[in-house]
Amino acid sequence: MKTIEELLTEQRTLVDSAEGRNFTDEEAQRYEALEAELKATQRSEEIRKRQAAYEAPNGTIQAAVHVAPAKSDDTLERAFDHYVRTGKENADLQELRAQSVGTPSAGGYTVPETFLNKLIDVRKTFGGIQSVAEVLETETGEPIRYPTLNDTANTGVQVDELTAPNSGGADLVFGEVTLGAYRFVAPGASNNPLRVSRELLQDSAIDIQALIARKLGERIERKLAAEFATGVGTTAPLGIITGGTALTNTTLTYDKLVDASHSVDAAYRQGAVWIISDTTLAAIEKLKDLDDRPLLNAHNDGIAVARTNRTLLGYPVVVDNAIANYAATGSVKWGVFGNVMEGMVIRRVRGAELIANPYTAANDGAVEFTLHVRADATVQNTAAFRVLQAPAS
Repeated sequence: MKTIEELLTEQRTLVDSAEGRNFTDEEAQRYEALEAELKATQRSEEIRKRQAAYEAPNGTIQAAVHVAPAKSDDTLERAFDHYVRTGKENADLQELRAQSVGTPSAGGYTVPETFLNKLIDVRKTFGGIQSVAEVLETETGEPIRYPTLNDTANTGVQVDELTAPNSGGADLVFGEVTLGAYRFVAPGASNNPLRVSRELLQDSAIDIQALIARKLGERIERKLAAEFATGVGTTAPLGIITGGTALTNTTLTYDKLVDASHSVDAAYRQGAVWIISDTTLAAIEKLKDLDDRPLLNAHNDGIAVARTNRTLLGYPVVVDNAIANYAATGSVKWGVFGNVMEGMVIRRVRGAELIANPYTAANDGAVEFTLHVRADATVQNTAAFRVLQAPAS
């Protein structure tokens, strides 16, 4: 029995030999016979893979789609680009599906590395909380039991020679948080899939993968930014504002900001940052000390640096617009100060799944796209940071 690669090679050779002319009856019949044999071989391979998954021990069955290793050339990339532009799978993507354990969403495919890198580039532009939190990337989405520890209250002791210590710190007590993998979807208008015109898709000069990755990636990241800030933690990720300890009565005054910077144990202040919205940043930029000098300074005084390289009381400022703007009253939780790397962990399942639907909007001359990713977040050490909260009135 011929392999899928051998059949594809024969098909390509036959097509190349007839370049510039019509197929003869014999060539057409030969191609159709190869096509039928290819479909039968692909179907057999898929059945064998499914059966192997059924017979595998429970401990070895993977919880998510396992994608076959990338090919050494760019065949899969070109096949995926064809899928994006037409919504139709070709033999290479069919082979990819046949080599997968588990079933992606109907009609969907796990995106190849280049498309995934485009999504990661979009993620970096959003920055914010996830740029300073601990980020775990996993291949699959099964729950992770993650240990936590706060040992800042314990110290060593001095003892005399040949004398055992009779006081001092306690044993290490580890807590535990669980990280899941909530599914997030990037749709288009009115929560419908993103529509792209066929004219644009057919224009080979357009990097359509970059366009779709940028637009759907932006929508995903806006949603995740909101969850990482204020997620409820029961049916969604636990946001840093929701899960942190509030420092109440914190206003935008010099004294209160100094108090906020000392509300976190000195052990955590190495690597501490401020996280605020851009509107709050604008308000802080207007604040001055008693000598009429701005509280918010360039990273190195007297040296021209980018405006993004700013410090407040010596600590870097990170902008995340998912956090509420400052208000002087109303108990608004308007910012975070502390070592967010120690305080929060974000879990992202590596990979994403793109579904291209060429049928639903066919009469409108469009193809519909939906992107699926999985992520979670939780607070791992509340002592490492404080949530800045305005007075009630």
